[in-house]
Amino acid sequence: MQLICGVDEAGRGPLAGAVYAAAVILNPERPIFGLADSKKLSEKKRDLLNVEIKQHALAWAIASCSAQEIDEINILQASLLAMRRAIETMQTQFDIIPDLVQVDGNQCPEISLPCQAIVKGDSKVQAISAASILAKVARDAELYELDKIYPQYGFAQHKGYPTVYHLEMLNLYGITPQHRLSYAPVKRLCQ
Repeated sequence: MQLICGVDEAGRGPLAGAVYAAAVILNPERPIFGLADSKKLSEKKRDLLNVEIKQHALAWAIASCSAQEIDEINILQASLLAMRRAIETMQTQFDIIPDLVQVDGNQCPEISLPCQAIVKGDSKVQAISAASILAKVARDAELYELDKIYPQYGFAQHKGYPTVYHLEMLNLYGITPQHRLSYAPVKRLCQ
């Protein structure tokens, strides 16, 4: 049986918060029904699948890169680094080495394992769908926490994306330590 590790990230577009990645090796003997690209699922469905994936997968891990790391190395490199961290964490925590890593997108992180990038992989490969769900749920949880610290910004509603409301609050209250300074709408406020 070939062990496939699916990897995906969440949070490339937002103006605030970390970018998250997850790595998942599904158990072929414990299929999980309803897996899909996390963006196509309701939050309630993602939360339910998140629990099921963690219970039934052979291995899984979640990692991130902070807003500061994103500013230092750019969002693409931060996404790839978060993916590498998730894969390495999964291997360490579960002592399992996949035969192949399949990543959503068109680039693979720098890892020592065989890796394949699949465009729109989160809607084609079950393990990548599972990873997209874990990454999205973890990132949303971070934004709910940020919402408690900075309630005026509305992070719980827009999850850091550049909505009209978020941009208005940025103009009104300025930037937080969690904002990505390299992103144009935030960068403009720093000048």
